[in-house]
Amino acid sequence: MRTETVDIIVVGGGVMGLATAWELTRRGRRPVVLERFARGHHEGASHGATRNFNNAYVEEHYLDLLVRARAGWEAIGEVDGAPLLRLHGLVTHGDLDIASIHAGLAARRIPSAVLSPGEAARRWPGMRFAGDVLWSSDAGVVRAADALRAFERRIATGGGDVRWSTPVAHIGEDPDGVVVDLGEGRLLRAGTAVVTAGAWTQKLLGRFGLPQLTVTEEIPAHFRPRIDAPWPSFNHHVDPARFPATVYGMPTPGGGVKAGFHRVGDEVDPDARPHVATRQRALAEYVREWLPGLDPETAAPISCTYTSTHDGAFVLDRRGRVVVGAGFSGHGFKFAPGVGGVLADLATDPDARAAAPFRLP
Repeated sequence: MRTETVDIIVVGGGVMGLATAWELTRRGRRPVVLERFARGHHEGASHGATRNFNNAYVEEHYLDLLVRARAGWEAIGEVDGAPLLRLHGLVTHGDLDIASIHAGLAARRIPSAVLSPGEAARRWPGMRFAGDVLWSSDAGVVRAADALRAFERRIATGGGDVRWSTPVAHIGEDPDGVVVDLGEGRLLRAGTAVVTAGAWTQKLLGRFGLPQLTVTEEIPAHFRPRIDAPWPSFNHHVDPARFPATVYGMPTPGGGVKAGFHRVGDEVDPDARPHVATRQRALAEYVREWLPGLDPETAAPISCTYTSTHDGAFVLDRRGRVVVGAGFSGHGFKFAPGVGGVLADLATDPDARAAAPFRLP
């Protein structure tokens, strides 16, 4: 049996694990990140060129986390000559309380405005609007793949280590700390471990009393524009009698405009994911009706996973020497630097607590 002792272990090298490790290095720690797949893999929830930087939240705990995340994205600075956030703005419309979201953003001095449907249609002629629209200029997309590379580089510069193609067989505790079994007679020891294993969290930590985490395969798609027009990121809270769920979308340079239904996918085993493009007819119908500036016949489907709690709330908490970040429910990527900060707090201070809605029962 070979045993290696390290400072802090982070299990899972998606965006949440990498953001946590980066935050730990900023505090002078030397984390070791263990990721079961190779660099650049498409098996989890962090791959792809873009993720929505959506700030249209009304809940205080998400707005607080968003402010912390925004500061983190700024702290990373430019990557390849440009910020990781492309702030081309966000429009939110449909069946929701726009006034409450507008007020919450204003309270944090996050710019937003309410536009009439006519004004919105003139600004974004590729889209249709049936009611008032909330416009936030301080939103857009995160350059997702570039963010992963940036985090990894900064972890290495800070003295941490990211180990790709390193699956974890078991996570346990003893009086001296956490013991991570890597198989083949290899053990890794540390005082604390942070687990951000996405769709594999329940398999690794089923005994820790986590809420039920449901893993689904979600299939958004990129569509080619018909017209040369500006595109914001968008959320559309649709009529549930017409479409299965809220629609989100964003422009992806070189890839068209991404659109998808939020959290409608089939439940899957992450180790036997079918990669089947579902609900594409309904998505094309939505594009035809609400996004006339896109060609609905040009869908290029993308497969990703959601790991969701029943109410979509994140899990950010500590049990013993194990810190858990899980259940990001398809809306977590933009929060990554904030989540990383919270998980680093929990890992380095046993008395730290996340916001109450994120805690384990």
